[in-house]
Amino acid sequence: MKKRVFALLLGTVLAVGAFAGCGSTPADSTPTDDQQTTDDQQQAEEKTQGDTVTIKVGASPAPHAEILAQAKEALAAEGIDMQVIEFSDYVQPNTALESGELDANYFQHEPYLISFNEEKGTHLISMGNIHYEPMGIYGGKTTSLTEVPDGAKVAVPNDTTNEARALLLLEANGLLKINADAGIKATKLDILENPHNLDIIEVEAAQLPRSLQDVDLAVINGNYAVGAGLSVNDALAKEEKDSLGAQTYPNIIAVKEGSESRPELQKLVETLRSDETKDFIAEKYQGAVETIE
Repeated sequence: MKKRVFALLLGTVLAVGAFAGCGSTPADSTPTDDQQTTDDQQQAEEKTQGDTVTIKVGASPAPHAEILAQAKEALAAEGIDMQVIEFSDYVQPNTALESGELDANYFQHEPYLISFNEEKGTHLISMGNIHYEPMGIYGGKTTSLTEVPDGAKVAVPNDTTNEARALLLLEANGLLKINADAGIKATKLDILENPHNLDIIEVEAAQLPRSLQDVDLAVINGNYAVGAGLSVNDALAKEEKDSLGAQTYPNIIAVKEGSESRPELQKLVETLRSDETKDFIAEKYQGAVETIE
C-alpha cells in the first residue's frame, strides 16, 4: 500500500515538472517590460559611447578656448566630444601634448612651435592655420608713437619668436632697426639702430598686459590683449593683414607627430575653418582676431 501511494505521488510530481518544463519559460529568460526597457537603454548608451570619440584640446583662454567652445556643437554632431583644457602660459600646453595628456592644442603659431621643438626636443607638428591675432603696441605711460621719450621702457615677449615679432613691429613703426639676418629669431641683441635709446624689457608674454602701468609701451600678443580686455582699436599700432607678422605668425592646431591622420583631428581643423567659425570670429572680436583666407 505504501509503495502504491509513493508511486502515485512520484508520478504526480514528474507530470507537474514535465508540464512546467514544456508549457512555460523560466522567469529569467522572459524579461518584463521594465527589464526590456532598461536593457534597451543600456545598449543605446553603450552604442553612443562606442560611436563618440573624445578629444582633449589645450588652449589659451581667449580667444582660442572661446573659439573652440563655439565649435563644440558642430563637432558633437559628428560624434566628437571635445574637452577644452585652458592654459595660461606657452609651455604647458606643448609639454602636455608631447606627453599624450592632450590630443591637440590651439594657442601658438608655427615659428613658436618649431622653436619649442628645437629647444625642448618635442615632436609636435602643425595641422593647419586657423587665424592670426594682430600683435599691437599699447600705450602705458606714453600714449603716442610720435612722442616717445628717450630711454622709454618698452616691454616685449621674452620667448624668441614673439620677441622677434615685437621687434619687427617696432621697426615697422620707425622706433628701431634690427639686423635683417636675424629674421624671426631676432632678440634685442640684434638691434642695429635705437634712435630713442629704448630700454627693451623682456617679459613673459602672459604678463605683458599687467606691465603696462610700469612701462611706456608694451608690445602684446593678440590673445593676451583680448584676455586682458584691451581692444585692438586702442593699440597705437598693430600688424596689418599684409604684414610680415600676419603672413608668418598665424595660429595653428598642433598635434603630436603621427596623430595628423586621425579623422577626429582632421574634423576639428575643418570645423575651425568653416564659415560658421569665421562669422563667429568676425562678429565677436571686431578685428582683434582675423581668420586666414
